[in-house]
Amino acid sequence: MTTKTLYERLGGYDAIAAVVSDLLPRMRGDSELGRFWQNRAEDSLKRSKQLLIDFLCSGAGGPVYYAGRDMITSHKGLRISDADWRVFLKHLHATLDTFKIPQAERGELVAFVETTKADMVEA
Repeated sequence: MTTKTLYERLGGYDAIAAVVSDLLPRMRGDSELGRFWQNRAEDSLKRSKQLLIDFLCSGAGGPVYYAGRDMITSHKGLRISDADWRVFLKHLHATLDTFKIPQAERGELVAFVETTKADMVEA
């Protein structure tokens, strides 16, 4: 018996894309996090969304190649703080609640996301 990847257990590409489609507007509309998306072209926002989908799919063991930059390079200079990170996690959990992600998969996904914190939080 083969163990399914997190990617498969989350529902694959379409399910992860739906999660990102819910999460990004939450963050963009947040009074504390919205500044990270201000003054960006629509095309840039679409590219960021696609990169996040690819990153999560790849990190969850899916057959998707993440072609973006590493987390340090892509977040350097944004001055993301621990407080920003906590707000992000609040939105991530709200999105996971919306999609009723089971606890085991939620835990694995959040653990994966947490591995990026040191590369993103700099202030």
